Amino acid sequence: MLKKSSIANRCSAMTILIVMALSWLCVFSLNAVPSRTLASDAGNYSRPADSLRVSFITCYPGPEIYELYGHEAIRIRSNTMDSVWNFGIFDFREPNFVYRFVKGETDYMVAGYPFEWFMPEYVARGSRVVEQELNLTQAEAMDMLSRLRTLTLPENRRYRYNYVKNNCATRIICLLDSVASARVVYPDSVRYATFREEMRAYNRNYPWYQFGIDIALGSGIDYPLKAKEEMFVPVEMLRMTGAARLADGRHLVGRENILYEGRGDMTLSPTPWYAGPMFWSLVMLAASAAFFVYSLWSRKIVKTVYSLWYFLQGVAGLLVAFLVFISVHEATSPNTLILWLNPLQLLMAMAVWWKKTRPVAIAMAYYNMVAMVCMFVVWPFQHQSANPAFFPLMGCNLLMSLAYAIIAGKESYINNRLVDSATSSRKKAGGSASGKRKSPTKRQRKTTAE
Repeated sequence: MLKKSSIANRCSAMTILIVMALSWLCVFSLNAVPSRTLASDAGNYSRPADSLRVSFITCYPGPEIYELYGHEAIRIRSNTMDSVWNFGIFDFREPNFVYRFVKGETDYMVAGYPFEWFMPEYVARGSRVVEQELNLTQAEAMDMLSRLRTLTLPENRRYRYNYVKNNCATRIICLLDSVASARVVYPDSVRYATFREEMRAYNRNYPWYQFGIDIALGSGIDYPLKAKEEMFVPVEMLRMTGAARLADGRHLVGRENILYEGRGDMTLSPTPWYAGPMFWSLVMLAASAAFFVYSLWSRKIVKTVYSLWYFLQGVAGLLVAFLVFISVHEATSPNTLILWLNPLQLLMAMAVWWKKTRPVAIAMAYYNMVAMVCMFVVWPFQHQSANPAFFPLMGCNLLMSLAYAIIAGKESYINNRLVDSATSSRKKAGGSASGKRKSPTKRQRKTTAE
């Protein structure tokens, strides 16, 4: 009996270990190679015999930067399946991922998998999750499922991501419009004037992140929005689809369910005023004003300070120039900041160190002064919106360039005047000496007279 019990216990333990290993293998394969696993899951769904229910799943923002706008997915279920279809899959391990992201060549994927694998991430971070059951006919629901299965095929699952025009929310809206037998009519009220204003609303607790966006993105996100364009943010999509109707009179959303209440606003608390970009820009402006006065008083060119200041601007200028001239992001060009933040500032950072290159540095200083004055004057009348912290920094650049132009130019003028004076003195001295040698003495004049 003991032997039989021991054998039974060992068999049970081995069975449990095998089941656990298979479970972990499935989870690992989903996280490690999402495209392969998701495609197989999508193909394994059998045609349901009962009615299909299609829902939009809206996940509220989280604390990380990439979670600030939330997430959107499609849920399709019946008595025999419960699936989620996710347009937000990407792989950090792809070659040159960061470079391709900055350049605007990021490819995302669409994937289908069991809905029970979708929720844990959002429950763990505490974000609210809302489900909107769509009032679609069975023919429309079947068409939706068929299109999604086609999209998850290996040759179709990748798409070129764009953060405002081709993301997890906008692709779902386009898919809905293509399967609905009647036109979907959304509310026409506009809450935000532009893409940038909508971003600022959702980035309000992340001022440094918005500061970076305002540097990188030009006037391509500053044109007046239509109501439907606001739905690139999933929470705005939730609001607008909830009030939408189809042209045949149906409400788009039949029922709304809260799948997880969440723990409130999961974004970070507001950044203190003394830690934001505006405060530190004003500190920089005050320091530049003090340095301006000191420079004029001492008549000294502190090369280290000038070189560091223009080097930082030049590095930022490299990024802006890359986004304007090389990146394929449509929102990065044109960008008015290229007049200020450009790689030429690196030339200024090097030219201040040597006297031979001082004319180049002076020319760059005058360029900066003209560019800053033009930007101050023209900015209110042009299309691109600016971060308020830009203007104190532009004031810093104006003061630094003005101080250098005055001191370097004055010093060059004084040096040239001293050289001219010395040359003139030598010429006069030489002329007097030669004149004395040629002037006849009294004895010579007497001899000549005789």
